[in-house]
Amino acid sequence: MKPFGYLRALHTDQALAAYAAHPGAQYLAGGTNLVDLMKLGVAGPSFLVDISRLPLDGVEETPEGGLRVGATVRNSDLAVHPLVRARYTVLSQALLAGASAQLRNTATTGGNLLQRTRCPYFQDTSKPCNKRRPGTGCPAREGVHRDLAVLGHSAQCVATHPSDMAVALACLDAQVHLLGPDGERAVPVTDFHRLPGDRPEQDTVIRPGELLTAVTLPPPAGVRSTYRKARDRASYAFALASVAATLTIENGVVRHAALAFGGLAATPWRARAAEDILREAPATPQTYARAVDAELAAARPLRDNAFKVPLARNLAIRVLTELTSRPEETRTPS
Repeated sequence: MKPFGYLRALHTDQALAAYAAHPGAQYLAGGTNLVDLMKLGVAGPSFLVDISRLPLDGVEETPEGGLRVGATVRNSDLAVHPLVRARYTVLSQALLAGASAQLRNTATTGGNLLQRTRCPYFQDTSKPCNKRRPGTGCPAREGVHRDLAVLGHSAQCVATHPSDMAVALACLDAQVHLLGPDGERAVPVTDFHRLPGDRPEQDTVIRPGELLTAVTLPPPAGVRSTYRKARDRASYAFALASVAATLTIENGVVRHAALAFGGLAATPWRARAAEDILREAPATPQTYARAVDAELAAARPLRDNAFKVPLARNLAIRVLTELTSRPEETRTPS
């Protein structure tokens, strides 16, 4: 472990100032990913700004009927929050599908969104990796890539984003709130993470020094929602493919549909092509299959991960079919 400085910030101005004053600084919340990367030698911050005591741990209803979630809210607390369970089932399920109970008790909302890929080449400093050291290459393309991307990858990187929560937030049209030297701004979750392109080292659109302060959810548009995850074992495993969906059906017709995939790309993959086909179409398995096939037509699987395409297809069709027959969810907390 390399030596580093440390400050526990008590307010956001102090956190921003400390970051600006120390080149090579990083923010630390739960630390469930950053500390691991420091132990592996992947991350080597010169200074840690501990934001775990900032007043960013609240969950509150917005005037519009949505939800504002502070960046340091623990994953376990958010998963069981009455408003989340009642109005955003897909988010609660995604959180509970992630990691272990011990990690969920420590991991935070902001940290979950900012966690880095678990690609084995990224985590092994003895191997080249464009995400870790730009220009060194991507050995995963011809090497071990069974768990890696089939959508949106590039010649520079085939890594996947590991978050379950982010997939649900993408489906829900959440907004990420950032505070930095230039003030505050909000970014849709669907625009927050970046596809690799020719700059795979940039995971997100966050600017240097910016602090993720909150995530906001709009009022629930779909009254049926769920999250389903396929993995190698029943728990403590990242998704090979996952699906988050919300659905509103009236008189046998899809009035609203939102669909997002996890485990397939460097970002939570919002299925816009599928949604365009679903809206105002008959709520039938045939419609669902046509919509999902249109979305996954863009897949470019590698040698050992082509199985992810039919896996994601079957998972999405099953989720949409099950939601069709499910009673509508309530909009008030129980």
